[in-house]
Amino acid sequence: MSPRRLMAGARRIDDFGGVTLDGDAIAAAARALDEAERTGRQIRLLSETYAGLTMDDAYAIQTEWVRMKAAAGDPVIGWKIGLTSKAMQAALSIDIPDSGVLLRSMAFDNGAHIAPGRFIQPRIEAEIAFVMRTGLEPEEISAEAILAATDYVAPALEILDTRITRKDPETGRLRNVCDTISDNAANGGIVMGAPVREFGALDLRFVGAIVSKDGDVEETGLGAGVLGDPLVSMAWLVERLAARGDRVEAGQVVLSGSFIRPVEAPPGSHIVADFGSFGQVECHFG
Repeated sequence: MSPRRLMAGARRIDDFGGVTLDGDAIAAAARALDEAERTGRQIRLLSETYAGLTMDDAYAIQTEWVRMKAAAGDPVIGWKIGLTSKAMQAALSIDIPDSGVLLRSMAFDNGAHIAPGRFIQPRIEAEIAFVMRTGLEPEEISAEAILAATDYVAPALEILDTRITRKDPETGRLRNVCDTISDNAANGGIVMGAPVREFGALDLRFVGAIVSKDGDVEETGLGAGVLGDPLVSMAWLVERLAARGDRVEAGQVVLSGSFIRPVEAPPGSHIVADFGSFGQVECHFG
């Protein structure tokens, strides 16, 4: 698969509107997100607080919040790609994915029992995780290059959480993509299954899962739900990061995007994603 063919489903890296907020406003928004996470009290839409908020503003807020977390001893371990399905893009009136950052505190063991109050409004998505053997550069992005740079893949659950309310309490307006990006692409946690090291012959478009909550099937999906192929979303991430002077590094985890709709995970939920021969991953919410 050529680099041109691989990127065809990912769209171009668009102009994200430029940074319009000053440093003080970006820092204030990041502190508000941090306090929301610590206290469990959501803040109102940042797109209401800062009229005209752009995607570049949102990524700047995300970056500052991640910097604060890393400075406090919570280092970056990888990346997540969101808004990779047509349904989720349509819900936020956008035609490209978004991305967020994985931190060490977000990693949970397979089968983990997650303490009550750890998340505000957790939801679950099923994804294919890539763990990188080497870094990735944009000039070498092809299916072959991504697979060659990958140490292993694994079944994974992403735990979504929202430090920003989904609906503004004052205006009633639903959050937009800039709110989601600011909120670290609604990223909360990751649960990974056992490594799959013999993946070279796998067509990841046909790797899928049956996702159950408390024994009842909630969602099913295939990797093709991720921009047509999870490798396309990986290529999009590499291009987006490169445009801003960043990159996927060796040893990092990348969540390639969900192929199911988010499943609500209230207290007491037991979530299981059965990927068949690819593996199984689960977690319990206290």
